[in-house]
Amino acid sequence: MPDGPGTQRAARPASQEPVTAVTVIVPTFNEAPNIGALLERLDAALVGLTAEVIFVDDSTDSTPQVISEIAQGSALPIVLLHRESPDGGLGGAVVAGLKAATYEWCVVMDGDLQHPPELIPALLASASAQGADVVVASRYVKGGSSSGLNGGIRHIVSSASTILTRAMFPRRLRDCTDPMTGYFAIDTSSIDLADLHPRGFKILLEILARNPLRVTEEPFVFAERHAGKSKASFREGLRFLLQLAALRFGRLSSFAVIGALGAVANIAIMAALQAAGVWYLAAAIIAAVVTIIGNFLLQERFVFGDLRGLGHSPWKRFAQSMTFNLSETAVRTTVLWIIVETTVIPSLVAQAVLIAVGFTLRFIFHSRIVYRMERTTSISFDLDGVDGTTEAVSAAESRRAEPGAE
Repeated sequence: MPDGPGTQRAARPASQEPVTAVTVIVPTFNEAPNIGALLERLDAALVGLTAEVIFVDDSTDSTPQVISEIAQGSALPIVLLHRESPDGGLGGAVVAGLKAATYEWCVVMDGDLQHPPELIPALLASASAQGADVVVASRYVKGGSSSGLNGGIRHIVSSASTILTRAMFPRRLRDCTDPMTGYFAIDTSSIDLADLHPRGFKILLEILARNPLRVTEEPFVFAERHAGKSKASFREGLRFLLQLAALRFGRLSSFAVIGALGAVANIAIMAALQAAGVWYLAAAIIAAVVTIIGNFLLQERFVFGDLRGLGHSPWKRFAQSMTFNLSETAVRTTVLWIIVETTVIPSLVAQAVLIAVGFTLRFIFHSRIVYRMERTTSISFDLDGVDGTTEAVSAAESRRAEPGAE
């Protein structure tokens, strides 16, 4: 489990040399109106430091052009990494920036000026004074505020997400009041970037949940956006829930979340069809086909996304998944008919129980068959029988280890 006790390292001495070099990583998505003001404030905030700014850009507007134009006349070194394929979402962009950074200490911040650049010197000073691996800019310590969040709903969602996250990782997050923040400084030599599996926009949670790190915090006031619209959405909320489940319990939990959503949808569709006068068996079949297709698409994106390019083609995966699930549905529907016709158990209750029973079989089949990765090296032996050896399984095969198993 990621939240195990881990090996806690002794704190660095408080007299550690100050951090004098830093890479500022700014993931951007359609932030063109904010770039000029951001770089102007960064230029002032980084005076006295050896610094560079890396923009990791997934924009579909003029943001990369704006960055390039400003970079040409800037005394501050500016690097633009424009990604045509936004793998891993905002978290993937941050990891790409960390890998490209020149300096070990990096500051990660948003490009909308809700994260004040003027706080960067305080983050780095705190890192030296406290001997920390990570310095979190927190909205929830004395002096901090989340006033920049738009509307009461976002305040409630943010607070609830923080409470839930800290409850699920009480050890790893015991020194962090704001694991959902996107503003932090980190010593990249303290983590293995290859171990990160970014899904969406909560990369700090990913880092802290996977690594026993020394964490300290600095308060900050979450400001209102300078321009543009918030990127928060229902899709990002779903990504967060799947990320949380995967970090806590591994790939099985993400599969379970989608399976649960599919089960609820299945029952709802079946109930709606029956209410409209459709025979219960026909309603069950229609509900099953709709949810099977929906579940496959969600699993492709959120559960087995890292395995899609390592084995079968998409159409073969779809065919295998549909064949198994339709077969399982046929068996389940037959059993449903037997139960309803021979017992007093209501059809919806029987359907719910049967869906739960089939969950384990579906996960095993999809994990071991549908998304099975091809070997890239073969097993060979010395035919003389003197030095029999077996070649190592490919690195791709070794990636079967579940993301939440560290």
